[in-house]
Amino acid sequence: MITKSARDVVPGAEDAGITLVTRGRSFQSRATTSELPKNIDDLQHRLGDGPCVQAIWNHETVLVTDMTTEQRWPRSAPEAAGIGVRSMLAFQLYTTEHTMGALNLHSSRANAFDDDSVSIGGTLATHVAIALIASLREEQFRDALASRDLIGQAKGMLMQRYSIDADEAFAILTRRSQHSNMPLNEVALNIIEHGPDPAK
Repeated sequence: MITKSARDVVPGAEDAGITLVTRGRSFQSRATTSELPKNIDDLQHRLGDGPCVQAIWNHETVLVTDMTTEQRWPRSAPEAAGIGVRSMLAFQLYTTEHTMGALNLHSSRANAFDDDSVSIGGTLATHVAIALIASLREEQFRDALASRDLIGQAKGMLMQRYSIDADEAFAILTRRSQHSNMPLNEVALNIIEHGPDPAK
């Protein structure tokens, strides 16, 4: 796990995690080395600010030397310190147009990170971003294949039910998608689960 490697090789790091923000601005914690990075993510998501949020939205590396004296995030910094994080280092990850992220390193000590931490962490963040993009594309590919299978199965049910060809079945799916304002794969799943009626 690359976050374990980050924890082990970046001077000062005690915990690490990856935060992803998707289109709907929902936060996801990935590959955390303990519960602490997830708790910090939840805190920043709830309050809408913090080093990770700034790294993601401002495309920058953010260093926090001491949460107990940090002024940039007056709401989240004291709570983060209360959870046990004194120092934090967040690197923005260049991912996709729909998903952005950050590699976050945490320490229970003040002034835990130095110039070497920033340099080594930045190099690791580049590798994390490349691996993350590959993983996200694989997920999208699997989702696309699953959707194609659902649509094919629904088309087959419509073809059998109404004695029509594949193009006509697809036209029915498309119309139902437009009328219900539902994605095509959800319409297909509904047909598979509940049958091809209502009538075309």
